[in-house]
Amino acid sequence: MSYLSELNTKKQYKARVKQTHRLTPTNKEEIREIILEVEDPSFKCKVDQSFGVLVKHSSDFGNEYHHRLYSVADLPATENGHTKITMLVKRCSYVDEFSGELYHGVSSNYLCDRRVGDEITITGPFELPFKVPEDKNANMILIGMGTGIAPFRAFIKHIYSQEKEWKGKIRLFYGAKSGLELLYLNDKDGDLTNYYDKATFEAFHALSPRPHWNDPILLDKAIESRAEEILEMLSSANTYIYIAGYEKVKENLNKAFINIMGSKEKWENRKAELIAGKKWAEVIY
Repeated sequence: MSYLSELNTKKQYKARVKQTHRLTPTNKEEIREIILEVEDPSFKCKVDQSFGVLVKHSSDFGNEYHHRLYSVADLPATENGHTKITMLVKRCSYVDEFSGELYHGVSSNYLCDRRVGDEITITGPFELPFKVPEDKNANMILIGMGTGIAPFRAFIKHIYSQEKEWKGKIRLFYGAKSGLELLYLNDKDGDLTNYYDKATFEAFHALSPRPHWNDPILLDKAIESRAEEILEMLSSANTYIYIAGYEKVKENLNKAFINIMGSKEKWENRKAELIAGKKWAEVIY
């Protein structure tokens, strides 16, 4: 929250909803892909950036607006001087553990209720912790859960359409509760499968053992199943690890890397090197 309060929201743009459609089945949690068009030609956005959405909403803290950041989920496009950006939004709600009252996420419900032609207010763009490496020999281990696939989808599409002759390995580990919730890697909306024939790209799925329960998605098991290759990548000085997803998954990921490295000390030393070299970044929510 403190990070959001430091962002400049004075510069605002009007964006219009050009497309909105649900990616998940009606019996699953609602995740929508929304494409916005920004008419102001001064607004520019790149694949390794995010933008904010401002929703008028009075809070107990005296704020008039609710501000929420979203990663760019596809290659930004320009048409007639207007920029089009894609976002993923999961409709969220939660039960207060003290009162038992149900609360609906402000931005997520607002955005999921928008229809084509509606206007919203956006801010930014803002820098993500993630950056597409300039070195085309760089290896990337991308770990995403749920809507955390958004920045990595943009990365992968950018690398294979704009960065010619990428030589480094790209390994995507993506987790969801069920196969129908593997965004962009399923039979219906599988545009990331277009890159399966790239020699440098591989994607691995991780699902919950009981998708109707709150069991953790087994991303750690998927990563450990590739232990030999991950260890080889970690031995390289130009390997990057980027994580986007839920807080509760971090502990299991840490255990997986400890197992791969052979000890807690070895992993902590390697992770410290990655952080110092700006080759480790995470967006956790």
